[in-house]
Amino acid sequence: QVQLAESEGGLVQPGGSLRLSCTASGSIFRLNAMGWYRQAPGKQRELVAAITRGGGADYADSVKGRFTISSDNATDTVYLQMNSLKPEDTAVYYCNADGVYTSRGVQDYWGQGTQVTVSS
Repeated sequence: QVQLAESEGGLVQPGGSLRLSCTASGSIFRLNAMGWYRQAPGKQRELVAAITRGGGADYADSVKGRFTISSDNATDTVYLQMNSLKPEDTAVYYCNADGVYTSRGVQDYWGQGTQVTVSS
């Protein structure tokens, strides 16, 4: 079994910053990509940012220029640096590991989610 351990989110004021981290553990041979999704009340879960093993990154238009995703392949850890936070960034943020190869085959895994609230 693979586990994704997310750091805690929290409450931050508009314009503030917050960093999230997520580490995948277990009997992992390799994985294709890791990323962050978020889901606000009444909305569908959406991709925030993702990064591949080769370091290529993709961002939602709403966070470009404000968020930065990075990773450490040696520890299967992904980070999301969130700057210039806005109230509309408020959501539950979920870590995702895509295309995880284990002895059981290939699967996707999700973290438990952590609440990020941007409010004054």
